[in-house]
Amino acid sequence: MKPARLMLIATALSLAACDHGAPQAAAPIAKAPAPATSAPRKPAAFTPPPESSIPDDDFGKQVALGRQIFIDTGRYAKAYVGNQLNCENCHLDAGRLAHSAPLWGAYPLYPAYRSKNHHVNTFAERLQGCFNYSMNGKAPALGDPVLVALESYAYWMSKGEPIGRSLPGRGYPKLTKPALAPDYGRGEAVFKRDCAFCHGGDGQGQQAAGRTVFPPLWGPESFNWGAGMEQVNNAAGFIKANMPLGRGNTLTDQDAWDVAYYMDAHERPQDPRFTGSIAATRAAYHDTPESLYGTTVNGQLLGAGSPDR
Repeated sequence: MKPARLMLIATALSLAACDHGAPQAAAPIAKAPAPATSAPRKPAAFTPPPESSIPDDDFGKQVALGRQIFIDTGRYAKAYVGNQLNCENCHLDAGRLAHSAPLWGAYPLYPAYRSKNHHVNTFAERLQGCFNYSMNGKAPALGDPVLVALESYAYWMSKGEPIGRSLPGRGYPKLTKPALAPDYGRGEAVFKRDCAFCHGGDGQGQQAAGRTVFPPLWGPESFNWGAGMEQVNNAAGFIKANMPLGRGNTLTDQDAWDVAYYMDAHERPQDPRFTGSIAATRAAYHDTPESLYGTTVNGQLLGAGSPDR
């Protein structure tokens, strides 16, 4: 309870006592109990329903399709994907895993105003943005079966959650600024030590049987300059919580910042909002120290965009 409210309650009780008789001698003031020394418990993240509980009906078919699209986007939403990524690459465990921007963490918070496009977005519009930027493709029209299935999957996963409340585990963790400014050279060393085994020494990921197993982190098959992961703070939070895969929270915060900087200091597909001028596009959409678009790193001006496939 807030101190101001406690004071109001104490005052009210005091006045009530005065109304019921003559004033009495003040009692000795008792000392407040010592504060507890144990650390508060960290709130548990929401637990989404298991895949086995998807209903066996027409709605369940849409939920199941949404899950398929989510984990194999290039196959089930091929017309709208322009790279080798799947939704699951940035939203792990089929969009279920806490601290990797899970679907259940986002769905109950929409509609919501987004400064990225300066209007209130529905959840379907938010999904459109993922196709435009993270998938470097084109957005399905509102009402398209792909969006309907994805939204059905997110709705089913979020059942039982409070609407409009940000729950523990939503989004990516927010790391405090590192002791040292993120550095390309240190990030390269972290990448070679902890990331290259899965993502390749050239950062282009790995495929098996025509399906992306480990995603490309830069270059023409990765997310474009308009995606949220191009911001170093977003990438650092994701990396700290989840990478190396299966060993999240083993890197130091400094390592996470450094390797995120290294990843985002590579060229990738052009921002779809490009105006013809890197400087003007940075001023309009990337005017933050968290974005390397339009800055020069190792003598290279970033933002020209990777060559097409």
